[in-house]
Amino acid sequence: MPDVLQDRAGVPVLVCDPAGPPVATAQDALDLIGAAFAGAEAVAVPATRLSADFFALGSRVAGDVMQKFVNYRLRLVVVGDIAGHLAASAALRALVHESNRADHVWFVPDLDALDARLRAGRSGASTGG
Repeated sequence: MPDVLQDRAGVPVLVCDPAGPPVATAQDALDLIGAAFAGAEAVAVPATRLSADFFALGSRVAGDVMQKFVNYRLRLVVVGDIAGHLAASAALRALVHESNRADHVWFVPDLDALDARLRAGRSGASTGG
């Protein structure tokens, strides 16, 4: 399947093909951002498309990629199981925790979790039962 623009919980999201090209550089991020200009507010990238360097924070790939999305005011969502990477790096665990507390970059296990997060964001600060 190619990367496709989908409505997910009322938000236009570019859902990237797991078999698509790897995201290993800031230029790769810009390529996704360019594709998202068709109307997406977020880009959901399978964790399997991210290079191993993305998860090795010392390489600075994650910072470079994430910064491009922030600069273009586009949410980056990393979708998939990254437990192995998290187990290997306290710094990555901290980054994921802090990212998930904010609104620019999220790490979610699957698209259902993304939908739930988007729905929660639409309900705003109201937390009535």
